[in-house]
Amino acid sequence: MRRTRWVIGICFLLGCSANAALAQQIGKNVSVQAGSDADHAISEISAATDQAQKLALIDKFAEGPGKEGDYPILANALYVDYYLAQKNYDKAFEYGDKLFALDPDNFQNAMNMIRAASERGDPDRLISYGEKAQGILQHYKDAPAPAGSSAEAWTQQKAQTLEANKDGIAYIWNAVFSGVYQTKDAGKRAALLVRFAQIFPDSPYANQALGVAATAYQQAQNAPKMLEVANGLLAKDPNNLGMLLLLSDYYGEKGEQLDKAEAYAKKASSVLDTAKKPDEMTDEQWKLQSGLQKGLALSSLGQINIQKKDNAQAVTNFRAAAPLLKPDDGSYARNQYRLGFALLNLKRNPEAKEAFTQAASVNSPYKGPAQEKLKAMATPVRRKAS
Repeated sequence: MRRTRWVIGICFLLGCSANAALAQQIGKNVSVQAGSDADHAISEISAATDQAQKLALIDKFAEGPGKEGDYPILANALYVDYYLAQKNYDKAFEYGDKLFALDPDNFQNAMNMIRAASERGDPDRLISYGEKAQGILQHYKDAPAPAGSSAEAWTQQKAQTLEANKDGIAYIWNAVFSGVYQTKDAGKRAALLVRFAQIFPDSPYANQALGVAATAYQQAQNAPKMLEVANGLLAKDPNNLGMLLLLSDYYGEKGEQLDKAEAYAKKASSVLDTAKKPDEMTDEQWKLQSGLQKGLALSSLGQINIQKKDNAQAVTNFRAAAPLLKPDDGSYARNQYRLGFALLNLKRNPEAKEAFTQAASVNSPYKGPAQEKLKAMATPVRRKAS
């Protein structure tokens, strides 16, 4: 009798049939003869509770039975699991890379390396091992039927295996996206998120990653890359609310492509009119979020109106946006700051002063400029002597 040990965190499926284990594993299959030295060694390692003793037993296995045949795969996997549990990530990476050298398509090892990179907060390794995992999956999908297996049976087995690993695939998407999303440097975060979307185009996070990347490029003041990513995402997803708002605001501020900017802002407002509340949001949360987005669309329209010299319409849009943006200090202050200029253009100085006062009343990047504008308005204009 032989027992197939399926390396998923060295979780040996002794209670499952060999066929069930093989059908779910992606990577080499390593079987262990029941009652053999390797079998006894692995059982002893599994039973050990003292960590120093467990490591000594793994070392003993690696230097003894673990050198035979494909057993080095088991030995390195045991080391990975041990060092992961100890949060010794350098050692986990070391043995994980050794395991990949022996078994390049070991999907469980890819998951373990992603876990290690995630726990360590290492976005570069996260994206690298994420790419490795995706390559393993693609190689498995493209693999021809093995000798003695019909194409139909092989296709069915692959489908079953991928289905059995769907939770692992979902874990990888989530872990890699979450890890690169938390990268502090905006430019690096953007580049990693774009790479994520390229590696995992079928992930539910792909478009979200591109949207966040576009915003991160804007934060990094890399306008060319922001426009490239935002326009690319909008080409894929014409109703992408975030990109409609981002581009309409950018073009409106720059005074460029104003007709396009206006169309985007109006489309964003229209999309919001028919948008449905996400299941994970409460009614109150949805009301707040959709209100803010509606306010941003109106504020963008107001800025575009100023650029088109239609200050009266700008005032209408800014005033409609103000109560919607009030929950967000930065957006509210910017809107009121813009409103002040529209009113100045209409020579409605008392109303303009009130708008600048409102912009200066909250903590935001517009506080200082609004105060400077109020100071300038309060300074009497000196007339030249005749």
